[in-house]
Amino acid sequence: MRKKLDTTGNVFPMPVLMVATYNEDGSVDVMNAAWGTMQESGIVALNLSESHKTTQNILKRKAFTVSFADADHVAEADYVGMVSGNKEPDKFAKSGLTASKAECVDAPVINEFPICLECEFLAYQDEPYSCGVIGKIVNVTADESVLKDGNVDISLVNAIAFDPYTHGYYKVTERVGEAFQDGKKLIK
Repeated sequence: MRKKLDTTGNVFPMPVLMVATYNEDGSVDVMNAAWGTMQESGIVALNLSESHKTTQNILKRKAFTVSFADADHVAEADYVGMVSGNKEPDKFAKSGLTASKAECVDAPVINEFPICLECEFLAYQDEPYSCGVIGKIVNVTADESVLKDGNVDISLVNAIAFDPYTHGYYKVTERVGEAFQDGKKLIK
């Protein structure tokens, strides 16, 4: 039996994306953005309003990075999502996170998060139902600790997902099937 919920519909799981930029003075800015996805292969879409400090930095610098938050840094990821860079100029320093310069774009890599997408800004969509910031992924780096045979092993990443129904974070760690294989047994 199904029950009607007193809530708006939400998609689960939502990735916990850490979007990082440089401020005008060269200091690091990072925000937690759960509303993001791939628009097509190699193109990331982030639903960010222009009011975000991060969005303003992206529009000025034409670059940003996207990292996947992990279970070891839930408090830090949550903090940078709760505190606005417009109101707290030392937000990144207070988070305890550290950064390095990205190899291919004018944006920081947050060292604590094991996978990072370096993105060139393509467009900002300011229309109803749009995605906001669109970027082209030009480089991907991963900490060696999450690699197995030269490929990312998601079970080692300990990525977290956001549950918009209960406002919880959940680890994404266990492989449960083989894409484009398991369904073949139902093809007749």
